[in-house]
Amino acid sequence: MALSSSSIDTWVSASRPRTLPAAAAPVIIGTAMAIEAGGFHLLSCLAALIGALLIQIGTNFANDYYDFKKGADKGERLGPTRATQSGLVTPEAMRQAMFLIFGLAILVGVYLVWRGGWPIVIIGLSSVLFGILYTGGPYPLGYNGLGELFVLIYFGPVAVGGTYYVQTLDINSTVLIAGLAPGLFSVAILAVNNLRDINNDRRTGKRTLAVRFGDTFASYEYVLAITAAAFIPMVLWVVTQSHPLGMISIAALVIAVKPSVTVFAFTDGRQLNSVLSDTGRILLLYSILFSVGWLL
Repeated sequence: MALSSSSIDTWVSASRPRTLPAAAAPVIIGTAMAIEAGGFHLLSCLAALIGALLIQIGTNFANDYYDFKKGADKGERLGPTRATQSGLVTPEAMRQAMFLIFGLAILVGVYLVWRGGWPIVIIGLSSVLFGILYTGGPYPLGYNGLGELFVLIYFGPVAVGGTYYVQTLDINSTVLIAGLAPGLFSVAILAVNNLRDINNDRRTGKRTLAVRFGDTFASYEYVLAITAAAFIPMVLWVVTQSHPLGMISIAALVIAVKPSVTVFAFTDGRQLNSVLSDTGRILLLYSILFSVGWLL
């Protein structure tokens, strides 16, 4: 049976397109560094990008499903409509979609495993596993203050390093350090998401860092994560004594001023939705500028 336009819109919304820059950005950086190292491999690059996007979408579907099952989406929602909670998609349909998307990611991963071997098996399967365990399982990472650690590692050094590795079949500390920047921007995205949802999360028993330490902590967490990311190109310049133009990526932080003020001055959690969008754009712009600068 063909999907109606409304059904397609529902699934597109459930995939949370605004989160996809967090998946694409590390691939952009890892690929630029592979090109500079003389190891660019087109099929591996495309497979890494598709796999990263599928894992991100699968994780979003998992969050939609498990948050509903655990009752975490009760009450007035300040963020985007959740498909399962709102009744637009049945829980079983969302569960099946989650496994379908993760299954497609694993299929893409078969090629990457053929290309890169056992390291890719570990990266791929652990990415899928933690994508489910973020809100699923007996001890959900996102419910217990471990979300930031997960996104820092998997949207940072793991994603950048994995992209670089499948193309060059090599890895080095410079690539892993570079990966900290997109990881830190992803921490900032999560921090503002948890700041927006802090009251509902308290009511439903989530123990995010924002809930544990308060809204002021989450606001500073956001600003510090972005600031720390800005220092990564400088660290790379000092460590490698090369690629000074990588620091042009710091220009992306010009558009971080307004959202950084908003996280302290907001009066309604809905105001933070624009901060989330802005931070995704900052991450994508940073990644493009860093990549161009690294190649110049």
